[in-house]
Amino acid sequence: MTEQQPYALGALEALRAFRTGELSPVDLFDSVVERIEAVDRADPDGSGAITAVMQTLDRAREAAVRAEHRYRSGVDEPLGTGPTALLGLPVATKEKHGIAGETLSQGLVALRDELAEQDHPVVERITGAGGIVHARTTSPEFSCATVTHSRLWGVTRNPWNRAFSPGGSSGGAGAALAAGYAPLATASDIAGSTRIPAGFTGVVGYKAPYGRIPGLPPLSADWYRGDGPMARSVTDTALLTNVLSGIHPVDHGTVPGEGRIPLEYPDAAGWVARRRVAVSVRLGDYPVHPDVRDAILRLAALLADAGAIVEEVELPWTSSRIREITMGHFGHILGPAMARLTAGMPALTDYTERFIADALAAGERLSLVETLEGESRMQLELAAAMEGFDVLLTPVSAVDGLIADASYLDGIALPDPDAPGSGREVHLEHYWQAHMTVPFNVGNRCPVLAVPAGIAGNGVPIGVQIVGHPYAEESVFRAGAAVEELQPWPLLAPLEVTGRSATR
Repeated sequence: MTEQQPYALGALEALRAFRTGELSPVDLFDSVVERIEAVDRADPDGSGAITAVMQTLDRAREAAVRAEHRYRSGVDEPLGTGPTALLGLPVATKEKHGIAGETLSQGLVALRDELAEQDHPVVERITGAGGIVHARTTSPEFSCATVTHSRLWGVTRNPWNRAFSPGGSSGGAGAALAAGYAPLATASDIAGSTRIPAGFTGVVGYKAPYGRIPGLPPLSADWYRGDGPMARSVTDTALLTNVLSGIHPVDHGTVPGEGRIPLEYPDAAGWVARRRVAVSVRLGDYPVHPDVRDAILRLAALLADAGAIVEEVELPWTSSRIREITMGHFGHILGPAMARLTAGMPALTDYTERFIADALAAGERLSLVETLEGESRMQLELAAAMEGFDVLLTPVSAVDGLIADASYLDGIALPDPDAPGSGREVHLEHYWQAHMTVPFNVGNRCPVLAVPAGIAGNGVPIGVQIVGHPYAEESVFRAGAAVEELQPWPLLAPLEVTGRSATR
């Protein structure tokens, strides 16, 4: 084990240290809890607290003590398998992943006293593998925004630059990982809510194929959605993916998938040689920020230098059409569900009211059958673009960051990619069009791994999506491991660097 604070260790690194006796689960638990207490509400230079954790579960320390005793008696299972797959590891869970007897508000003030009646399936699987839920992370109301702030929990900020958001809706999870609060975290993704915060916080997030990881009905039946893992490395993300995956009796949509994802990738960069990698910087007409474009092209060049056959591909998509189809989808499922739940509630955040209104309006413009027709066209177009390639690379977000406390109700502006250096801007009507994730919720049988690709000029990380063919999960992890080896990234944000200015 390297000489560093326990909170900075990765999950697999900590598991190996537990087995050799170099580290105790109690020491790791104490280290991450102390890190949360010292950092999360701290505001050293007036740029704002990170506020990624809405609750710590100190009683969970008892589980760390039990894990320590278990290691002393010996653990025989192969690393990362069975009931000891996560034994003694602290795991931060998104608040929406309910814990029996704990609050389940989803960020809504009116539901602050609601209690979960049962553990969410992902919590059940974490604890069943010996993991310890020690912290619960923030999200926007109903997980319906790509920023993370709410009336209940305040503003969650990016550890890399506190003027900016960690993204959303799993922004608390991404910020917690980047700040050293946990080696593993849970997230969810219905339009990019795992990949967007992973991209903006320099960590790894995985949107598994639909059905691989169980959710809670009835909304688990929405084919855009999925719960999933986040971590600071590709292998740690694979570890949690394996624990969470598989058929679950509460979720009729769960499927077996292609099997366990490897936890080791010897000569990861060697796997790239002669692989065919498609690159789409703009996914049609997304106006991608120059810093983002350059990071993706640099990464593509690295893969080409390692022997990959890299080609740029075009997709006949427009961000406005994607928005119309996907908001129409939400207008028939999530929008009505939110409207019913929040009927009569006071003090909803502006972005929640806007999402419900936009979704319901889109649902009136497009019938469910029309949204299905639009989705099937997108799926066929994606399949055609990826034909003959092993994976597709594309940015997570077109923008280089979002202001931490903004709601972007009037849309968002980006530099005009067709007039570089001119100072001209392109204004997108809806800020969701600034993220390039939702097409792969439409193509939701495709696995997508988001990994760091660089750092923007404002100090905020840039993420790349690695998209695989339907259910071909191992391919995106192997490609992600290659990227990690070719372009290593910092595992924690440099928290001493805060408060850099942000522009709207």
